[in-house]
Amino acid sequence: MELNVIWFGIIATLWIGYLVLEGFDFGVGMLLAKLARNRTERRVMINTIGPVWDGNEVWLLVAGGATFAAFPDWYATMFSGFYLPLLVILLALIIRGVAFEYRHKRDDPRWQANWERCIIIGSFVPSVLWGVAFANLLQGVPIDAEKNFVGSLASLISPYTLLGGLLTCGVFLTHGAIFTALKTLGDLRLRARRYAVRIGLATAVVAVAFIAWTALAYSHTMLTWVFGGVTAIAFLAGLAAIAAGREGWAFLGTAVAILAFTCMVFATLFPNVMVSSLNPAWNLTIANSSSTPYTLQIMTIAAVIFTPIVIGYQAWTYWVFRRRLGTQHMPEAAVGSDEPAAN
Repeated sequence: MELNVIWFGIIATLWIGYLVLEGFDFGVGMLLAKLARNRTERRVMINTIGPVWDGNEVWLLVAGGATFAAFPDWYATMFSGFYLPLLVILLALIIRGVAFEYRHKRDDPRWQANWERCIIIGSFVPSVLWGVAFANLLQGVPIDAEKNFVGSLASLISPYTLLGGLLTCGVFLTHGAIFTALKTLGDLRLRARRYAVRIGLATAVVAVAFIAWTALAYSHTMLTWVFGGVTAIAFLAGLAAIAAGREGWAFLGTAVAILAFTCMVFATLFPNVMVSSLNPAWNLTIANSSSTPYTLQIMTIAAVIFTPIVIGYQAWTYWVFRRRLGTQHMPEAAVGSDEPAAN
């Protein structure tokens, strides 16, 4: 197998890791005001993701860096074409990160409420825009013969791309509610279960519509139907598990659904990396947008050495902070000090 094909698969894998892991902490962030009834419960929710949210973002950084190094033309066209949406995502992620760091610095309800709003907004914006971005990759964007994006912000917005944004937002809300139920105790756990079922059923309808639309309008491979079917089955299995109170199996179900959905996106694209809506001959492919074989060889050696280290460290982090949290585990926060870790 050629190295550019391998690196297309590696980038898809990095996105799977990012969307599965960051997906639940986006969901928890968006649900702060919905599930928590008071400040203590909001602290519980924030502490469930406190030790891991920044580690989850490493997958995004690596995916972006790998795209830049392995497929520079893809990186250049995508980041110039999606400049404003990506800038908004970046700002939202920055605001969200600052909110996590500053929320507990003062024991003032108004201060903490304002930073919690920042967490909610900073989680909601990327959840929607990532779906819009993936839908644009599948639908195609205006790219000319020189590999330049020649459209506008308006050309990125259509009923199909908005449906993509609605889908990722709904999936992350469901994934986050299930994670909250998995990591908490008491009434908060029960509310998270019920909400996961309600939002999950609505999201399942959106998912089926998006998968069918993608397969019928933008796909030339049966793999779209295969991965789309796995996505729907895994998602519904996750909902059945959470309805039965089996949070671990439910989380596995939504994680597999996100994995299969990402596989569907990349399988539908292959061998393209960006589709030109102006002329199929101007598509960016893994062949005409990749780096030299020597560059890909060096990258492959580095990936073989460092990837197991990163995965091992992150797995260890999840193991250390594996216990459930309840309001009884939340001592009075000392102003100016770090909040207790989720353990």
